[in-house]
Amino acid sequence: GNEGPRGFLMKLFPLAAFAALATLAALPAAADEGMWTFDNPPAAAIEKATGVKLDAPWLKHVRESTVRLETGCTGSFISGDGLILTNHHCAEDCVAQNSSEGNDLVAAGFLAGTREKELKCTEDAVSVLVGSEDVTAKVAAALDGVPADKVVEARRAALTKLEQACEDESKKAKGGPLKCERVSLYQGGQYWLYKYRRYDDVRLVFVPERDIAAFGGDPDNFQFPRWCLDMSILRAYEGGKPAKTPTHLSFDWSGAQPGDAVFVSGHPGNTDRLLTASQLEVQRDTFLPFWLMRYSELRGRMIQYSKGGEEPRRIAEHYLNIIENSIKVRRKQFDALLDPALIASAGQKEKALREAVAGKPEFSGTGAAYDRIATAQDTWRNILVPYTFTEGAAAFNSELFAHARTLVRAAAERTKPNEARLAEYTDARLPAVEQALKSDAPVYPDFEVLRLSFGLERMREWLGPDDPLVRRVFGNDSPDTLANRLVRQSTLGDAAARMALYQGGQAAIDASADPMIRFAAAVDPRSREFRKTYETEVEGPVAREQEAIAKARFAQYGTSVYPDATFTLRLSYGTMKGWAEKGEEVRPWTELSRAFERATGEPPFRMPERWLAAKDRLDLSTRVNFTTDNDIVGGNSGSPMLNAKGEIVGLAFDGNIHSISGSYWFDGRTNRSVGVHPAFIRAALEKVYDAKGLLAEIDAK
Repeated sequence: GNEGPRGFLMKLFPLAAFAALATLAALPAAADEGMWTFDNPPAAAIEKATGVKLDAPWLKHVRESTVRLETGCTGSFISGDGLILTNHHCAEDCVAQNSSEGNDLVAAGFLAGTREKELKCTEDAVSVLVGSEDVTAKVAAALDGVPADKVVEARRAALTKLEQACEDESKKAKGGPLKCERVSLYQGGQYWLYKYRRYDDVRLVFVPERDIAAFGGDPDNFQFPRWCLDMSILRAYEGGKPAKTPTHLSFDWSGAQPGDAVFVSGHPGNTDRLLTASQLEVQRDTFLPFWLMRYSELRGRMIQYSKGGEEPRRIAEHYLNIIENSIKVRRKQFDALLDPALIASAGQKEKALREAVAGKPEFSGTGAAYDRIATAQDTWRNILVPYTFTEGAAAFNSELFAHARTLVRAAAERTKPNEARLAEYTDARLPAVEQALKSDAPVYPDFEVLRLSFGLERMREWLGPDDPLVRRVFGNDSPDTLANRLVRQSTLGDAAARMALYQGGQAAIDASADPMIRFAAAVDPRSREFRKTYETEVEGPVAREQEAIAKARFAQYGTSVYPDATFTLRLSYGTMKGWAEKGEEVRPWTELSRAFERATGEPPFRMPERWLAAKDRLDLSTRVNFTTDNDIVGGNSGSPMLNAKGEIVGLAFDGNIHSISGSYWFDGRTNRSVGVHPAFIRAALEKVYDAKGLLAEIDAK
């Protein structure tokens, strides 16, 4: 259920829905709440709540053992030779890309008997945070005196220069080159450079069948009790050999007991706990209803396509899982925003900060900052629909179009000075662009046509047939004829064709007759116009005003509060704990016996054959899944759940239904994280999959 923000959400949600964040005053966090940066953990609060005193070596070891999957999840090193533990749903894209008609690894599972048989995940990379640097003062100096309408460009240029200088410096240092990434915390209150060691050769070692990894399917998603082996094991390679990772985590196979302290180290993707009341209203009134209408209909199309046979089902499965998961998230977020108490709470916190800094001349602009953010929200409300259908993913929902847009923009942007480019095409980001273009992941034309034609239909419906861009896009075509022509006549499904265009630069793009390239080039000017409007009239003013609010907020609270999630490394603390549901206590763990009792033989409650065959060898009292009151969100999928010694006592894979409102606020009474119990992992590897070699590597000290 915990979707990853980049690989999953960024394909589905417009960038601006995540970017248009602003600060409101937040009172210091409740005892167990928060996703804390590793440089600023609330040590005293942790010790008071859990009795555990975390020291610098513990934090360093956990930080260097936790990896970020650039597709939008978290994982952890679990051996000295680069083994990575994460979720099944975080590796499912790689598994699907290594599958083919008649060889469905998602359904069958996979275990590499030897390292030579490990399968390449061509689109995956993992990163380990090895250092960070606060560059707030440098960014502030670069913005000093910059006119309001130039702030976005000036900030982007300053951060691009800082990123590039950081990467250039790392090439001279011991340990080799690092990837440096700009990070905004506290809504512009702080700017950091995070320094990562990147492994872009990632291979699949083990994954169970989807029937056991996602037992219960969409009906059980975000529910508890649960019985899911939502795990996979990958391996990082360096120079063609397994990466040497002496810093890694070990297991406490017995897991945690109720009341035990549990720590989650991971990369939560996005929270909106610091949105102003006016921003929450736009989410409630405009963004979420618009999103839910479109994707609910797309889900229906996908389900119908899936019923066309075994191969359509296999092709659509992963994307349909993402959409079903995302709809459940968005629906519960919408429910949360319909609760008047949530927006009232935002208003009260806003009022509290205004009153706290009243009479302090240096913060006299705080009230006006909230008002200007509200004005920017009016602009966002007005452009949200056309922005979504041009710069967002909604109209051009297609892997081939994504490649075409990347090629068209990369050609244009690479001719500019590095600091003047769009952020995704700076020199620091181009290696990731090239990796995606080189990937030999299969593209399925029928599925592409389905996705693209649906987006084009909605574009024409929402913008109207007389909209100038709609007329230009369609000409005499219908959505179906246009999508068929663009997809079936394009050569962009071939990685070699893509790389030839990329290496040929602007001349190759201008000369290309590929219809998808010509299409992307035709819509690009209008798309860039909407992006520019968004940056100068929404993002820029919001960023400027949120910095003013952040200064007032820092004066009042400092860093005694945690920043919103930004897909950067965070630590959450809590305990193994159930909750009360409709007057009944929910026990915080499940056992294997009940999974067999629930099995019906039909998806999504079908138990794999090898599990049925192994039933007599298994201890049916083995704990399967469990809950804690850790504060996590999407992106934490695959996070290690740790005890006081820093040993793995669980693998985070979901939250309960109450956790979805955690996007906006944390309710410690009912918000629960759901993890895979280590005893279930060991039983699976030892007694079902006969993965003794893998277990030996994991157990080696």
